[in-house]
Amino acid sequence: MSWGTELWDQFDNLEKHTQWGIDVLEKYIKFVKERTEIELSYAKQLRNLSKKYQPKKNSKEEEEYRYTSARAFLATLNEMNDYAGQHEVISENMTSLITGELTRYVQELKQERKSHFHDGRKAQQHIETCWKQLEASKRRFERDCKEADRAQQYFEKMDADINVTKADVEKARQQAQLRHQMAEDSKAEYSSTLQKFNSEQHDHYYTHIPNIFQKIQEMEERRIVRIGESMKTFAEVDRQVIPIIGKCLDEITKAAESIDHKNDSQLVIEAFKSGFEPPGDVDFEDFTQPMKRTISESSLSNSRGDGKSEPKFGSKSKGKLWPFIKKNKSPKQQKEPLSHRFNEFMTSKPKIHCFRSLKRGLSLKLGAGPEDFSNLPPEQRRKKLQQKVDELNKDIQKEMDQRDALTKMKDVYIKNPQMGDAASVDQRLAELGQNIEKLRLEVQKFEGWLAEVEGRLPPRNEQARRQSGLYEAQNTSAVNSCAQDRESSPDGSYTEEQSQETEMKVPATDFDDEFDDEEPLPTIGTCKALYTFEGQNEGTISVAEGEMLYVIEEDKGDGWTRIRRNEDEEGYVPTSYVEVYLDKNAKDEYKSLQKISE
Repeated sequence: MSWGTELWDQFDNLEKHTQWGIDVLEKYIKFVKERTEIELSYAKQLRNLSKKYQPKKNSKEEEEYRYTSARAFLATLNEMNDYAGQHEVISENMTSLITGELTRYVQELKQERKSHFHDGRKAQQHIETCWKQLEASKRRFERDCKEADRAQQYFEKMDADINVTKADVEKARQQAQLRHQMAEDSKAEYSSTLQKFNSEQHDHYYTHIPNIFQKIQEMEERRIVRIGESMKTFAEVDRQVIPIIGKCLDEITKAAESIDHKNDSQLVIEAFKSGFEPPGDVDFEDFTQPMKRTISESSLSNSRGDGKSEPKFGSKSKGKLWPFIKKNKSPKQQKEPLSHRFNEFMTSKPKIHCFRSLKRGLSLKLGAGPEDFSNLPPEQRRKKLQQKVDELNKDIQKEMDQRDALTKMKDVYIKNPQMGDAASVDQRLAELGQNIEKLRLEVQKFEGWLAEVEGRLPPRNEQARRQSGLYEAQNTSAVNSCAQDRESSPDGSYTEEQSQETEMKVPATDFDDEFDDEEPLPTIGTCKALYTFEGQNEGTISVAEGEMLYVIEEDKGDGWTRIRRNEDEEGYVPTSYVEVYLDKNAKDEYKSLQKISE
């Protein structure tokens, strides 16, 4: 089955068919090119999608990824990134193995096709030229034959005419012979041209054209084979990445199977557990018994002038408030402007203690918690302290690694003075030693607080374990009580009911000595300043490292200790900045005085 024998007369159709084959090949190249662009676009979109949902560094989202479900989602994002990479590989391989190769092949195919059809046209032109020569020889032979026939007829006519001279007859005879000779020559030429044409035609249709068409057929078959191989490569490129894509999908499945709902539930407990005990039963308050009191100006003045008040029902009967139970404000508290309450607070008598409570409340509101995290619930405080200890230990390890490296460098300098001066690293070594010592002191300090939280050491006092929610409730109630302490009735007189209501709302822990500011507090011990503290806020006092001072009031759980330098200088310093040495006798006497005053 050969195009040369079967399609010897279909030169034009073969030319159109081969051009169609090249068009198909170019169309397939365009298809693969668009596929590679789609793969690249898809990979880019997948990468952007994965990047969009990746957790931001140093953000709250990073903390969420300790849960197994969030970690599984993160693993899915990472696997999708690898999945996108495989689509980029598909695009690159198709571009190099299919698009690039076929583009070069199409150029070669066009040149080869052009050459073959040029040879075919040349062969056709040659046979057409031979045919024209044959036709010309044939027409000449025909013409000469006709001329010889006419010359013969003229000679016979002249020979039969008696009136014609012998010379004219001879001339006509010679002319007839000449024409016959020319006809014979044309016949011989025609015969020779015909034989030559037949030979050329035979070679054309049985040799030249079949060879040319065979080459065109082979070219076309190579094109068909090449496009088939490209289609196989197209599928193979996809098949090569299927194992890796399958591995990505397996990893996503593995990540999904690693989700542990029990573990996540336990992490929620660890993250939000406060360590508090549930609240006990609420005591019954009997309002059927009328309160025995005399509302008079004299009793009011005695109550306010002597600094003695009725028993603080709020501190005795209710005890500590549960952190998430909020007290209802009275209508007057809700409607009274904050500026008026602040003015009343500034003009009230116990403003020093109220200011102390207000300052502590504002510090908690603004997030500037104490160094020992005492504003947090016990369990959260323990976690924060443990985290701080771990961070400090890491810093110590870094400093020790630097010190060891400098020590080795110094030894090298001592052994080989030409490499450097050993004394040049002494200053840095001294700085590292100081840094390590400071960090160790910090670790000891936080480990002490951690041991106290974990119950390995006895707490300083019972109030050191108060909840952060209780702090905020007490501070808020303290400000309200200070502002309401000097509220008056519409007629300008003070009411004892308002005073008692204020006392019931204010826990005794914040105002256990609020009417004793006029008398100096007794000394209950001494303390040594561990660090320098710049007391820039009102109510605080500046101390220098190593300074010995007198303690006049213990830390009540808010992280502050009240100290005295002399009779005129006293104030509060952070408890973590001082080392307290309490005098047992003085402390017992101080507690007994507090009980008497209560």
